[in-house]
Amino acid sequence: MRAEFTPEGGDAPSPVIGPNAGGALTTSARDPRDLWPAHARKLYEHLVALYGADDVLPTLAGGWIAHQRSENTRKAYARGFRVFEEFAREHGTHPMAVKFVLADAFRLHLETAPTWRRVKGGAHGQMARTGPPYSDASRANALSAASSFFVYLDKVSDDGVKNPFTAVQRPVIDPDFLPTPSYTEAEWATLVRTARDHHRVAAYRARSYALLLMLYSCCLRIDSLLNARVEDLGYDQGHRVLLLEKVKGGGRRKKPIPPLAYDALETYLAGRTSGWLFETATGKQLDEPAVWRLLGALARRSGLPPRGPHGVKGDAITHALAKPGARIDKVQRWAEHDDSRTTQRYNSRKDLLDDSPGYGLAAGLAGALNEERTEGA
Repeated sequence: MRAEFTPEGGDAPSPVIGPNAGGALTTSARDPRDLWPAHARKLYEHLVALYGADDVLPTLAGGWIAHQRSENTRKAYARGFRVFEEFAREHGTHPMAVKFVLADAFRLHLETAPTWRRVKGGAHGQMARTGPPYSDASRANALSAASSFFVYLDKVSDDGVKNPFTAVQRPVIDPDFLPTPSYTEAEWATLVRTARDHHRVAAYRARSYALLLMLYSCCLRIDSLLNARVEDLGYDQGHRVLLLEKVKGGGRRKKPIPPLAYDALETYLAGRTSGWLFETATGKQLDEPAVWRLLGALARRSGLPPRGPHGVKGDAITHALAKPGARIDKVQRWAEHDDSRTTQRYNSRKDLLDDSPGYGLAAGLAGALNEERTEGA
């Protein structure tokens, strides 16, 4: 089946009205897919290469991604759908024809299947399935993405589409578990100082310093910061602000920028007034893998355990809550949490470590062992 775009109630392309030499109307067909956001277009092109332009899947999958309100959701669902599509194709089934048995088998597949990893010493961009199995969060994302796709198909279909993932069990995600190590405030200061003064490439120190300060002091997600442009900087009620797209629910929000971070940002921008807020040396958008590499390199130079950019916001929330007189309602709004219980979890995660009774038990045991050693001397 070929996906065609025509205006509602007609077979001809919509007319575009404009004057010409003869005063008549001009008509041109415009493809709505040209208006899709980047992740929708990329998924569409990926699927066209596999299934061809005559198959309806590329257009429906691309339209589903474009339908999502936030950039973060579009990115996560597009990534999860690729995993599902590959599994269905390897089992000889068109993704839109998957039934419950295969959907549930996909759940089991995710529990043991190795993940894609870059081949060391291989050709540029060469990948192989040599990584560890998918994490609980990654499995949940892939299953949610596949389920969301079928929900979308049901919405746009005249005959209705049954979602084969409705009865598929999802991984149980422990909200208090953090897979990556957290940093203390002192460790964060060390990391930021390393970025400012000791980054291996001196030309990138200003960018690295500004990026870490913006992530941490503005409580930002990495994808939100990397999608920001210089034109999004502003001034409101005495505050320097960054205007960003909301991660959830759509719309825009203003993030106040502390003076320390804004000074670092001005130094990095050096008078630049347009383009990506954080860009490469060639003016292209800085991407997330580059930030992962940056944090890894800075951690090694700082003598800290490696970590990725996604835990930075959690560290910022935890440290903000630990400040004297901290109000959870203010931290909640700053972190953009809909529910205060989400914010409070960051206190709980810290308490699970700092207030562990095991420290007291071990200290008492150490004292008894030292006394025994002294008596035996």
